[in-house]
Amino acid sequence: MLHSYTVAVFEAESDETGFWAEVHELPGCVAQGEDLDDLRSNVLDALQAWEATNEDLGGEPVVQSAFTWNLPAAQVSSETVRA
Repeated sequence: MLHSYTVAVFEAESDETGFWAEVHELPGCVAQGEDLDDLRSNVLDALQAWEATNEDLGGEPVVQSAFTWNLPAAQVSSETVRA
């Protein structure tokens, strides 16, 4: 079953660097990174950890995921990535 997630991406506050993101459909699934490539990798790690925990707690296993990335205006507006 293909699950689709929306990942909201935010730039760090003005006195910090990097980005942070949250997966809207998965409460508590968040990540941060120094750049967008780092963030993407960390989001995928966070999603895998969230899904593993969900399955351990008796939730439905997720076989494949697709993401829609909502990036800050200064970056690309959005893109869909399959994990």
